[in-house]
Amino acid sequence: MEERDPLTGAVIAAAIEVHREMGPGLLESVYQPCLEEELKLRGLDFSPLHRLSLTYKGRTLKDEFILDFYFPGLLVVELKAVEKVIPVHEAQLLSYLRLTRTRVGLLLNFNVPVLRDGIKRMVL
Repeated sequence: MEERDPLTGAVIAAAIEVHREMGPGLLESVYQPCLEEELKLRGLDFSPLHRLSLTYKGRTLKDEFILDFYFPGLLVVELKAVEKVIPVHEAQLLSYLRLTRTRVGLLLNFNVPVLRDGIKRMVL
């Protein structure tokens, strides 16, 4: 995977390091700043907690979407710390991909014994 998509590989490696250090069973609000720090340590360029305006019929509304991590035009990363990823989580990531016109996304569920089992790569 890293040869085809070095950015995705680097983000997955960073997430694995966070999971190794912190373990499963914590809240998403714990994993988000830890992964942010790990991505910075690895020198990656990204926007954490990226605000995306909500538009409807060409009008910008006062509400916003908040993407956990956005690598502009390259990758959207959505974090979860749930017992099981359900279809609405996948739909959420696909919507973010569509709204940002980004092709690749990662859904990372940290509430698993081995993070490899909590990674879902999605492509529009």
